[in-house]
Amino acid sequence: MGGPPDPPEGTPEGAPGGGEDEYRSVVFDESFVRAARLQEYSAQERITDHAPAVRRRPPLRKGGLSRQALVLVLLIAVAFGTAIFLGIRHPYRTPAADSPVEPLRMTVVQLAPQGEVPGTEDVERLFSSSPAAQFRTGAEGVPLPASRRTAHFSDGQVVTALLTAKDYVVRSSLDPAVLTGGETRPVRVLLDSGQLEQFDRSFDRPAADGRHAPTGWLVRFDPSRVELADRGIRVHGTMQAAETDSATLEVTTDHTVVYALRPAGAGPDAEASLFTVRRELHFRFDRDDLRLHQAELVVSHVQAGPLSCAEDAAARLRPLLAGRTAEEGGPAVTDPYATGGTPALCGSLAPGAQPEL
Repeated sequence: MGGPPDPPEGTPEGAPGGGEDEYRSVVFDESFVRAARLQEYSAQERITDHAPAVRRRPPLRKGGLSRQALVLVLLIAVAFGTAIFLGIRHPYRTPAADSPVEPLRMTVVQLAPQGEVPGTEDVERLFSSSPAAQFRTGAEGVPLPASRRTAHFSDGQVVTALLTAKDYVVRSSLDPAVLTGGETRPVRVLLDSGQLEQFDRSFDRPAADGRHAPTGWLVRFDPSRVELADRGIRVHGTMQAAETDSATLEVTTDHTVVYALRPAGAGPDAEASLFTVRRELHFRFDRDDLRLHQAELVVSHVQAGPLSCAEDAAARLRPLLAGRTAEEGGPAVTDPYATGGTPALCGSLAPGAQPEL
């Protein structure tokens, strides 16, 4: 059987001849099929799930970004804009330039006894018969005060400043390794790096010039002369924090520390006596100091006794022990016209500051 015969009248005028398909001009290539908006379900799909014969296909995107790419670009733009906004609206104002660290100003006042230094073998009796009877022992005597945020510093930053100041007080006046062992690192690591040169020079070349006395930085005894008769050092004092400007916190501490001492190497049966040190310290903190747990110590005022005014107390404290009296002569002669130093400071230790044995 052949193909369909031509019409009896022959091929119509204008129609393709030679048995060619009359729909030859319509080309159903692959791109045409893929672009169709309607797609016929298969026979199996129509039998099982679908009543309609066709389904609508989503339009194809040509040369555009996919939905996922558009979402990703949008998220990146939002994140970038947020970062710029937060940078502009930073809650803290950055100083125009870093201010130089202020050097420590220090005074050490030696308190001479008005009579013989009282002493006994019973250390507890020493403390109970003195004004230090109600003092707490060790770091318990340096409690943190109630604190609150300031205009430019949060609660956490204020607490950090107080904790750093407390650490300095404890390490510089209660650590036995510092008191009689010659250690300086536990204190040094708490200082702002801008003060380290002054600190190191104070111990390398001590001087009673108001800038380079080791006893202005910490409590330090001469271990060749004295030792601790009791590690239970008594402490009492106060701490307070305040904002000085938008970039600076200041903490002021005022503590009286009482030590029981006896002659070095004398043994536990030797008489002990009390030695009292009052330290008023002013610390300054910027935000870098708070972050690094460091401080600038800007003022140190120390009163200590019983001491002899004839002894140099700049490098180490050399207490007068039980049964001793102050040497005659008082402090060294000072020339008020000389420059480059400060006069020796000496006072009298009140009798009420000594134990009543």
